Amino acid sequence: MYRDAVRDTIFEEMKRDPNVVVLGEDVVGGMGTAGGPEAIGGIWSTSGGFYEAFGPDRVIDTPISESAIVGAAGGLALSGKRPIAELMFADFIGVSLDQIWNQIAKFRYMFGGKTKCPAIIRCIYGAGYNAAAQHSQSPHAILTGMPGLKVVMPSTPADVAGLMRQAIREDDPVIFMEHKALYGMKGEVHDDPDYTIPFGHARLTRAGQDVTILATGMMVGMAEGAADKLAADGIGADVIDLRTTSPLDEEAILDSVEVTGRLVIVDEAPPRCSLATDLAAIVANKAFASLKAPIEMVTAPHTPIPFARELESAYLPNPDKIEAAVRKALAYN
Repeated sequence: MYRDAVRDTIFEEMKRDPNVVVLGEDVVGGMGTAGGPEAIGGIWSTSGGFYEAFGPDRVIDTPISESAIVGAAGGLALSGKRPIAELMFADFIGVSLDQIWNQIAKFRYMFGGKTKCPAIIRCIYGAGYNAAAQHSQSPHAILTGMPGLKVVMPSTPADVAGLMRQAIREDDPVIFMEHKALYGMKGEVHDDPDYTIPFGHARLTRAGQDVTILATGMMVGMAEGAADKLAADGIGADVIDLRTTSPLDEEAILDSVEVTGRLVIVDEAPPRCSLATDLAAIVANKAFASLKAPIEMVTAPHTPIPFARELESAYLPNPDKIEAAVRKALAYN
């Protein structure tokens, strides 16, 4: 499963490199939990067995303080460690924005490249879990806009493993965004312990000549569902899983749009100042002559995420909305 790919890859990298350290809220489980400190392994079950294998110096339960977690990770990285800090819910990344934005993202630049900051900040994000407005957001656009950070958004177990391994071996800070609704997804994982996926290389998951669909995270599966339904009507779609939003594989996007002439962007976040608007601007600026129709965006509305299950379902993009956007783009001659 997606969550197993997270756990197993980190576990193997901790065995390989003694400088890899894990910290966050309940990543151990807390000394008061039934069955001892090994009982939980995080509320997302992504660090089970770590404490037993690596001990309290490398698997650290922290206070409920995102600023402390990320600040500690930055200090560890500067002192030669490779910390992996877990933010239980990405929504609370705002508490640690100074540590991320003004410190970790800028260390290497401010010190003229004489230091490095190999810190990973794992952000568990996304809606579809009925977790309401404060525990369901996707702040990837905010983080993507910060120079000095690399932002990763895997959509499959295989990509989790390849991208996580790459992130741990990077010398720059990485925001590793794991969609909570994907944790139960099953898929094949590469069995090479040194297999990595370089950042900035998108993945073509469906191929077609009529329209380009861009997506990340959970939205990739929805885009694939729409593409499969459209294919039954003879409409071919390039579905591109961006994998990383910083660095961004602009070449893959522009090459596809130059062929299809139509673009649909699927983004879980609200539309204003979003990844979707950024991608639309890039294509409008660099491939305008190739466009045969206005760029369509399928996003959440510009509202907080509702708690009611029916409203959350209506809030999120889905294959039907993506299909409708494709057909709208195809209506232009």
